[in-house]
Amino acid sequence: MELSEAGPGVEQRAAVVADAACELVDTVTPRTWSAGAVEDVADALDVLAEALAAIDPEAARFLAVVPTATAALRRRLAPATAEVPAPRSGQPRRRGLGPGWKGVRATG
Repeated sequence: MELSEAGPGVEQRAAVVADAACELVDTVTPRTWSAGAVEDVADALDVLAEALAAIDPEAARFLAVVPTATAALRRRLAPATAEVPAPRSGQPRRRGLGPGWKGVRATG
């Protein structure tokens, strides 16, 4: 794979991303991750893999596993709670007016 010269600002932005990743790795421990931080990093991995995959078909093939891996990570870290229904107010549930309802017509 032969790459041409980088476009304006590409190398600088790539260096910023690499520096930020190194700073994060130097700061974080296995116990200091939050769900939001994991989600942000997984999103960044997905976006970066997609950008690199656009280089050529072989790069795309190598990086095709990244979205699957980040999706598995998200599922692993998601709370194990089922859909919890909203608390009932004690009042009977109102029915909709149905698909044929056209609204109130005011004459006058």
